[in-house]
Amino acid sequence: MKKTLVVIGGGAAGFFCAVNAARLHDDLRVVILEKTGKLLSKVKVSGGGRCNVTHDCQSVSELVGHYPRGASFLKKAFLHFSVKDTITWFEERGVELKIEKDGRMFPVTDNSETIMRCLLDDAARYGVEIMLNTELENVELKSNSAESQSQTSFILTLSRERTIEADFICLASGGVQKLEKLDWLKNLGHDIHPTYPSLFTFNIKGSGIQELMGVSLDSAVVKIMGTKHKLQGPALITHWGLSGPVVLKLSAWGALDLAELGYDFKIVVNWIPEYNEQKVLDMLRVVRFEKASQKINNRNPFDLPSRLWEYLLVQSGIQPELRWADLPAKSQNLLAKMLCNQEFHVQGKTTFKEEFVTAGGVGLEQINPATMESKTQKNLFFAGEVLNIDGVTGGFNFQNAWTTGWIAASAISQTEKQQ
Repeated sequence: MKKTLVVIGGGAAGFFCAVNAARLHDDLRVVILEKTGKLLSKVKVSGGGRCNVTHDCQSVSELVGHYPRGASFLKKAFLHFSVKDTITWFEERGVELKIEKDGRMFPVTDNSETIMRCLLDDAARYGVEIMLNTELENVELKSNSAESQSQTSFILTLSRERTIEADFICLASGGVQKLEKLDWLKNLGHDIHPTYPSLFTFNIKGSGIQELMGVSLDSAVVKIMGTKHKLQGPALITHWGLSGPVVLKLSAWGALDLAELGYDFKIVVNWIPEYNEQKVLDMLRVVRFEKASQKINNRNPFDLPSRLWEYLLVQSGIQPELRWADLPAKSQNLLAKMLCNQEFHVQGKTTFKEEFVTAGGVGLEQINPATMESKTQKNLFFAGEVLNIDGVTGGFNFQNAWTTGWIAASAISQTEKQQ
């Protein structure tokens, strides 16, 4: 009689576990439970609909540096399924990936449907069953033998008063918002860390910065005041405040601190990271001498976007029509500060619907990184964002999904063959 693996969650990690388990062991019934009516929703929206599959980072020690939480655990896991393995896995199924200049990797089609279709095709090819609009309510143990824990199976209570029996469970339910849904895990000896949003933008009000919506910079430094969190990278000004990779990554590293602050904090921005205030003042003195008769708004010595330059002039109390020769020393000093240390009051955050990531989740101490199996309950496995693992933007969260999903599938397959 076929044994059954029930995968809880129809996202990237859940699908990767399901299709690989079904492929590696054709005598295993594999069922995916998805609480919504949509499959692979984050895959669909990731990277603006292009799907940022992974990151071109072949060194494990370098790769784990992109995970604010879970790095030590993943350092062991990546030895079993790496970025190179991800690339090979998709290539074997006709999906070629390309590397962009910042290291992000996308399908050459620039279409997330390519990745979705690949996973869905594998699910169909290997007979994976999919149950949509099916939410897990509870899990209970069913002991088939008083003498052997290896014979323990699970009874899953589902929405609409349904049940399903499983010999193996892989929990891949993504970032859990309602922690009470994991009470059954606590009963099996697992720690559940509170969850917080990660990868969000900073909402800024009252500074006029929103009027520059669409302005981007290749590099800016953003520091969260009162904390150690400071990063440099591309920035984007939006209609709600500040975004771009530098802010998204900063929100990930500072996720717990910012949650404790109630998302009400101050940041300092250096729009020209290669300068400090003294270097800016030195530059301005040279410009005042060399371009004395020119209007300040016509001469941008720092190659900033023109709209941002004009905004900073206004914030410094400088009329754009003023000549460089007539720039008061006080205004010059204020402009240097605005360029290198402009303060903003952040009040709130904005996340991107299905694309956001959560910090927190199932603790890693009771999970074996070589198998993704629970150390406290045999035949219970984990994969993806439900774990207390999260990466910065750039394909790292999907790599976590592929790695943990594959390891769980491989371990389940081998366990089933041995039993």
